[in-house]
Amino acid sequence: MTATRPQTPASKTLGQRVQEIRQHYRAQPGLDYQLLRIIIFSLIGIGVLMAFSSSMATSFTETSNVWSEAIRQCLLVFGGLVLFWLALRISPYTLRKLVPWLLLLSILLLIAVLIPGIGTGRETVGSQSWISIGSVGFQPSEFARVTVAMYGATALADKSHRSLHPTDPFMMYSIISALMFFLIVAQGDLGMAVSFAMVVVFTLIFAGVDWRVPTVVFVLGMLGLLAVFLSGGFRSHRFHTYFDAFRGNIEDTQGTGFQAYQGFLSLADGGFWGVGLGQSRAKWFYLPEAKNDFVFAIIGEELGLWGGILVIFLFAALGYIGLRTAKNAQDQFQSLLAATLTVGVVIQAFINIGYVIGLLPVTGIQLPMISAGGTAALITIGSMGVLCNVARHEPLQISAMQNFGRPLFDRLFFIPEPQLAGNAPKRKTGRHASPTPAKRGKGQSSVAGQLGRRNAEREERFGRPVTSRQPRGEYRQRGTDRRGGRGERR
Repeated sequence: MTATRPQTPASKTLGQRVQEIRQHYRAQPGLDYQLLRIIIFSLIGIGVLMAFSSSMATSFTETSNVWSEAIRQCLLVFGGLVLFWLALRISPYTLRKLVPWLLLLSILLLIAVLIPGIGTGRETVGSQSWISIGSVGFQPSEFARVTVAMYGATALADKSHRSLHPTDPFMMYSIISALMFFLIVAQGDLGMAVSFAMVVVFTLIFAGVDWRVPTVVFVLGMLGLLAVFLSGGFRSHRFHTYFDAFRGNIEDTQGTGFQAYQGFLSLADGGFWGVGLGQSRAKWFYLPEAKNDFVFAIIGEELGLWGGILVIFLFAALGYIGLRTAKNAQDQFQSLLAATLTVGVVIQAFINIGYVIGLLPVTGIQLPMISAGGTAALITIGSMGVLCNVARHEPLQISAMQNFGRPLFDRLFFIPEPQLAGNAPKRKTGRHASPTPAKRGKGQSSVAGQLGRRNAEREERFGRPVTSRQPRGEYRQRGTDRRGGRGERR
């Protein structure tokens, strides 16, 4: 008799492996909060590194010290990290109460920058979008882009678009956003105006507005860009340079196309592996705005193709985890807040990368958390703190902290334990709902319902039942530490 051979398990397909990874990822409570911190701090670290590398030439000519600009940027990043820490300590609902005042301050700053003697800018492009405070420049439009996203989450959460009356929440938000948009346009900052408009449009989409409204806004935006293209002047020349570069032939390489052309040369010099950190030649006054608008070209030159791919991957991962945080948020306010803040940063990043590599016209939008800049560092890092705070307040994250204690990061920096809002507004469901978690079963709380689904996934994966610990509040401890010991049901 022939012995039967033991059957070897069939190799898993790529789709099955991806599905297993997704199930394993979904079964980890609090992973969004951890991954967001890793991604954000990685981008900040790359930004600090490139600040030291890309600003050496300008620092030496201005102050005879090659590190002066880099040290200044490090101080601004430290200020942004302080705002990041404060944003983690503030409850989202406390922040919601502050949003109207932040919005009012933003509008007043947008008006103040237009007053002669207060606002400053660059005469070569005809912009006046900065307020100088000593040696630090403050750009109100950066602050406005974040506050309009926060205001949208506050005003449109759990609301539906019913009429065109000015008191309708959607109409009120659109009117205030239009006012702020025209104030930014009046400053001559077309790039920031486009970024601001895209944040407003995505806020309306996430809030559930009828699809015809964003369509009309998009058509009007295209008509506005066409008018800029036909009007002549500096911005019209940028569009002409873009179309020339797209065809592979920049005619005026010493004039209007100089910056874009030098950016292409920097990327080409980097090749696959780069010329080495700190070894860029373009930053020695060949490439204008090497530390700001075109810092991605310096990354490509010094770190090569793989350095550029790493930056793109980090921003793509930030977009995915940020939108996942919006989906898992405990209510629609936090869901809208996470989604709009995420989209605002990711869109700005890909616009910057797009015009550096020639896919978009040069707009002057900086690369978030990497480009050197005072306002951008403070506002963007602070807004990422708000995003991480929403991730901390996911129901599963709260349950994990109640069972196993706060993460080491939170304990080291004295960040309090998040709490479920007992009187938080209920999520809206239906066609116009924003990104939401899956529907809960009858009688399930947000924590219990989601833990039940995670336990079902774990049971299916490991082939044995899995039970969850109850949240800390369900037990009365009898003289024992909450990490161990027996409890008594209340």
